[in-house]
Amino acid sequence: MNNMIVLPMVLPLLIGVLLVFFRNNIILQRWTTFLLFIVNTIISVVILEKIQREGILSLHFGNWMPPFGISFVADSFSMLLVLTANVVSAVCLLYAMGSIGPKREKLYFYPFVLFMVAGVNGSFLTGDLFNLFVTFEVMLLASYALITLGAKKAQLKSSIIYLAINVVSSSLFLIAIAYLYGMLGTLNMADLSAKIADVGQTPLLTVISLLFLMVFSIKSGLLLYHWLPGSYSSPPTAVAALFGALLTKVGIYALFRTFTLLFYHEQHITHTIIGIMAAITLIGGSMGAIAYTNIRQIVSYNVIIAVGFILIALAVMTTPGFEGAIYYLMHDMIMKALLFLLAGTMIYLTKTERMDEMSGLIRNYPLLGWMFFIVVLSLTGIPPLSGFIGKVLIGEGAIASQSYILLGLGFASGLIVLYSLLRIFMSCFWGETIISKDEERPFRNSLLFPGVVFVVLTFALGFGAEAFAPHVKDAAQTLMNPDIYIQAVLTK
Repeated sequence: MNNMIVLPMVLPLLIGVLLVFFRNNIILQRWTTFLLFIVNTIISVVILEKIQREGILSLHFGNWMPPFGISFVADSFSMLLVLTANVVSAVCLLYAMGSIGPKREKLYFYPFVLFMVAGVNGSFLTGDLFNLFVTFEVMLLASYALITLGAKKAQLKSSIIYLAINVVSSSLFLIAIAYLYGMLGTLNMADLSAKIADVGQTPLLTVISLLFLMVFSIKSGLLLYHWLPGSYSSPPTAVAALFGALLTKVGIYALFRTFTLLFYHEQHITHTIIGIMAAITLIGGSMGAIAYTNIRQIVSYNVIIAVGFILIALAVMTTPGFEGAIYYLMHDMIMKALLFLLAGTMIYLTKTERMDEMSGLIRNYPLLGWMFFIVVLSLTGIPPLSGFIGKVLIGEGAIASQSYILLGLGFASGLIVLYSLLRIFMSCFWGETIISKDEERPFRNSLLFPGVVFVVLTFALGFGAEAFAPHVKDAAQTLMNPDIYIQAVLTK
């Protein structure tokens, strides 16, 4: 039964390879990919329920026990993210079907999406650091293709920066892995955790941990985020939505996993630095969100603000903070995907990215306008929408650890999010319309359906938070107690 753990990664890889041979059969590619994400969603739910009954699940390939073989580990934390990633991918795919265009679809769009999601799922599920590097690279290689799909000038320019930054970070990742293996002779995360606990986190291990912090910070957009706004604002709308929802979350997951399981012994050094980086990220992201009039740039800086806010929980290392971070990760994956879809739709309708050149859209497209308003409320943390419980719990965690500066910056950033997005809403949807009835661009209602699904999901996660509570509490408990993870992997 534990063989199911590997399916969320293996199925997209296999189907992606098969679809390469059906390049011209767009209908087959579309619906096979969509059904794959639905199947992965069902598998994720089944595994989550099994974890609740039996505890953390592990799979050791070829029955090679740790630290010698390849291990996949499914706990509540990783599976909640796998579940959300597949749901978000399925909904974004519905939007892509009506917007990406046959030209891009025939350039292997669907296989590349499948490869990217396979890398995302594999990163959440892998049990050793070298395989984390491999799954990162699978995800990134697919994203390199997606960011350049269509080969427009802006895409090519931003892709060079995106590629250069990730090549550098991947090189640093390999160096960090090599140093860690040289010291401890293993890369299995459970085995590493046990050995570091035995020998203590020496100064050299602390230096290596800071190298890992640098790598994952680049990949998540924590402090080292200058590559992100351009890279996330240039691809087609559906691709940008997938990037905004998924890619930074993999880096955040890696930070949480390594700094709760491996490098948690010198928190006055490592976690203090994480707290400082989160604070600077909140400030920088907030400045960017209010400085621009380009809608895509504003949306991209809101991604950065969310990264800083979620990492407050890792800096304070409290159970309520971890619970809030998990809720907020799920919420942010859903809402950032919707925000990118709505922003891209607005740009398609008005042929401009500047909000001061838009006005009165709600008269022509009322559903689009009210969905955007719901996004504003949800990202601000207004109850009963999905952002509320995550913000409250992260705030509770910050109070418990007496991190009042981080608490103040976190909630001040919420006001910046409200201001930056409400500014778009007031400028673009209210006022005199710039589009007459004769000038309205043809717009299929099918493009609004994915947005409606995301709106339903933000209400469902807000009202139904109690349904996820056992899984979230279990995930937070595992993050707070590394022995739970170690025992589950090394004794099964």
